[in-house]
Amino acid sequence: MRTTAFLVVMLVTLDARAEKKAISPPEFAARPNPNFSPGILVDGTLYISGQLGTDLKTGELPQEFEAEVKNSLDSIGIILRAAGMTYDDVVSAQVYMTDTSLFARMNAVYTSVMKEPRPARTTVGVAKLANPNARIEITMTARKSRRR
Repeated sequence: MRTTAFLVVMLVTLDARAEKKAISPPEFAARPNPNFSPGILVDGTLYISGQLGTDLKTGELPQEFEAEVKNSLDSIGIILRAAGMTYDDVVSAQVYMTDTSLFARMNAVYTSVMKEPRPARTTVGVAKLANPNARIEITMTARKSRRR
């Protein structure tokens, strides 16, 4: 019993010492947000904050929905590269849409970027996003593959 308790304490202690590193690519410097980090890397797992489809240089949302989806995925790609990863390392994705009737259009852009085997994904319809004019927000989790 003491051995089990000791192992549990050791695992909790090791977990508490996990290296936590903010990933803030230079492309995001023009529009810094002190409320969150674009990504957090912990023990080889990258947690990417929700990315709207705004243009990183202008901060504007494109008129065309497909361009908004592409901008969101491009921002995620920048964060992945800053952490030394690619889309191939993504294991989970969450897509938030204000209009789920646009699902097929979103999926066409998404599948052009995310190749097989695609990550596990959840798509949710929401009333509004942080930017009330945004129609999509995507967040992902990635884990560096050890087979490379």
